[in-house]
Amino acid sequence: MISKLPKWIEYGAFILAFVAGCINAIGLLGFDHQSVSHLSGTATLLGTSFLDGPIQSSLNFAGVLFAFFVGSAISGFLLPGATLKLGRHYDTALVVESLLIFVALYLLSKGSFYGHYAASAACGIQNALATTYSGAVVRTTHLTGIFTDLGVMFGSVLRGEAFDKRKAILFTLIIAGFVIGGFFGAYLFGQFYFQALLVPGIICLALAACYRGYSIQYARKAGLP
Repeated sequence: MISKLPKWIEYGAFILAFVAGCINAIGLLGFDHQSVSHLSGTATLLGTSFLDGPIQSSLNFAGVLFAFFVGSAISGFLLPGATLKLGRHYDTALVVESLLIFVALYLLSKGSFYGHYAASAACGIQNALATTYSGAVVRTTHLTGIFTDLGVMFGSVLRGEAFDKRKAILFTLIIAGFVIGGFFGAYLFGQFYFQALLVPGIICLALAACYRGYSIQYARKAGLP
């Protein structure tokens, strides 16, 4: 599947992973230390909260899970099909993601836990966006699957199978993007608190504009309406 994707996918995956790492770092460093770009830890916290946590904690964890689901559903509505195709509403999905990030910024700045819901929905949109064009090979908001795929790939190489250099480079870029995003998210949070979310929000808008401009240029060259 990866071999069929255009060459610029690697750059886009790195930037999206950077955005997710940045958002998650800010969420973890915030007033409730809540991760928002992946759900395994939050689902575990939800389960443990039933034992000895207040009902509000359970509701908050469930809200983060549901918000990610809603974000994914938005991408599923905007982006039909499982292959990358110019003209689809990737730019619209990115704009909605940026708006949710800005909503999260406002709510978290006011001390509202609902900001985590907005941030989680934004990550859900992004992860589903990448999944729809890569056939579930590329995930940019968490690294568990990426490390798993890398391990499987290297295990296959030890068994004598061919080494997929492009897949390894793509996965390495996603890991690097997420880690670097986490670093910058932590640094920016230390300097600007929740205003740091302006950075990933603006990056999403810039990506949307670049995609729209590229699509228009491609359509003109191809003589499409």
